[in-house]
Amino acid sequence: MSESFEQLWTDLSAIGRDPHTGGYRRGGWTETERAATAWFVDQCTSRGLDVQSDGIGNLVAWWGPSTGQGVVTGSHLDSVLDGGAFDGPLGVVSALAAVDQLRAEGFQPSVPIGVGAFVEEEGSRFGMPCLGSRVAAGVLAPEKALALQDRTGVTLSDALSDAGVDPAGVGPSPLLDRMGTFVELHVEQGRALTAPVGVASSIWPHGRFRFTFGGEANHAGTTLMEDRHDPMLTYAMTALAANKQARLAGARATFGRLSVEPNGTNAVPSQVTAWLDARAASTEILDSLLVAITRQAAERAERDGTTVEVTAESVSPVVDFPAGLRDRLAGVLDGAPILPTGAGHDAGVFSDAGIPTAMLFVRNPTGVSHSPAEHAEMDDCLAGVDALATVLKDLAR
Repeated sequence: MSESFEQLWTDLSAIGRDPHTGGYRRGGWTETERAATAWFVDQCTSRGLDVQSDGIGNLVAWWGPSTGQGVVTGSHLDSVLDGGAFDGPLGVVSALAAVDQLRAEGFQPSVPIGVGAFVEEEGSRFGMPCLGSRVAAGVLAPEKALALQDRTGVTLSDALSDAGVDPAGVGPSPLLDRMGTFVELHVEQGRALTAPVGVASSIWPHGRFRFTFGGEANHAGTTLMEDRHDPMLTYAMTALAANKQARLAGARATFGRLSVEPNGTNAVPSQVTAWLDARAASTEILDSLLVAITRQAAERAERDGTTVEVTAESVSPVVDFPAGLRDRLAGVLDGAPILPTGAGHDAGVFSDAGIPTAMLFVRNPTGVSHSPAEHAEMDDCLAGVDALATVLKDLAR
């Protein structure tokens, strides 16, 4: 039902879009993210779906039998800072459109089908990727989650309270009790997929690491270059080292966020804090990559008269999706290509929690993601809806 998808896509895409950049800033529990969530709830209730929420705000809207385990599909509505339209929302809109398509065909599921929207998957506000699914699966303790702070010092506990959510309810989710299988449709975030739709084989191990470089604040105009203890230099050389080591290892390493103290134009910094996103095809490669980057950072710090401290903020192991389920999906989709991904997803968290999990990818013609330029062709999006409907029908018949 192309009319269903296209109308849903038009409606959701208008929420939170920056008119100047074309990107989205839907951080968890912000005004724009809450507006997108309200839109989702309205769409579900208008379809007569039974919308259920857990303590942190994850949502699943159910169709079909009112009891028993079923198949859940969906994704997330939040975005990275100035992100694209497709990362997350494509999976939510496609899930609603697939349900519409199955209903129009007269299909009656023998097990419940759930459409899910999981909160703060990107971690753009509180720095923890897949925050909602981690809490739901019990892998992130409630007290640690509630103590997380955004860039302005607001805790998750306070953000929930401000959004009308009682922080006391945060913890492992009863929604997962009914999740017999989880299938997440997502835009592919590279250029590896050449067909309209593919099936995921695995998610690379990845992590976020905070590098704190300490130095000595001083006057930019009067301090001799040889007298400086400048942590910015140590950071700069570490960023270059990360780039080189990742290329040598066939991995990924990105310093994409930086905080400088005192952040003055005419002052040598006293501290630079930088966040490294590192990913690799195996845990062994990821570990050796981090060791190499850390070693070179320490060596440079010694030369600069600075210090460096590395803290792992989140680390996710490799996820190999169940081969039987993966191959079943590829089979019902007439031999859709199977490929790994370097991007993290809620599907990875649920898979680690022991839930049979699979992913569908929709082709990304440019490979650009986490950017306003992120794109998927409408024909490929509609092929994704058809594929998801086919998969749901096979799993829920």
